[in-house]
Amino acid sequence: MNPNLAEENLQTIRQLMERSALYRRALAPIMLLSGVLGLGAAAAGLCFHLEASRPFAGLWIGTACVVVTAAFVLARRQALKDSEPFWSPPTYRVAQALLPPLLSGLALGVLLALLTDDWTADFGMVIVWLLFYGCALHAAGFFMERGIKWFGWGFIVAALILMACIHVAGYAGSPAAANWLMGFFFGALHLAYGIYLSFTEQKNPAA
Repeated sequence: MNPNLAEENLQTIRQLMERSALYRRALAPIMLLSGVLGLGAAAAGLCFHLEASRPFAGLWIGTACVVVTAAFVLARRQALKDSEPFWSPPTYRVAQALLPPLLSGLALGVLLALLTDDWTADFGMVIVWLLFYGCALHAAGFFMERGIKWFGWGFIVAALILMACIHVAGYAGSPAAANWLMGFFFGALHLAYGIYLSFTEQKNPAA
């Protein structure tokens, strides 16, 4: 094995361990903001009856873009506050872990929206987004705090359960149900996790 490569990998592992507290501090406000935006998007979808697949996809993909942009700004601000470089080898590894499942979920969601404008396609998008988002969180969990893996597993299991329920029931429920599901998983759950991280940060900042 190349000794230089081995040394580089060890250095990256050390940096990941040292930056775990930074990731945790940045994660709490990101989850809180994601939860608020998710609940807001769900409310908009329900109020304006954005139930056909293309308006539904536009609403939630647009919300995801806003969340990703806001997460970048918050993470950047936390790095500057802690006098840490933002784009370091550990950050690059986390981005590498997140990117494939997130891009896959985006591509499949767009494909479902283009194939049909019927509201039943919304549930296919919900399943796809839950599944790939859960995989992204689980992958990031190898470089971040342990709880992220369990949070990711929650989304994966929810996607599988929803898939089984739709298969058994033979129909996908009411047109509004997809926005309710998105609001719960990408709004309420994120908000709850952000509150948990905010309260536990003071007790265990290096977790």
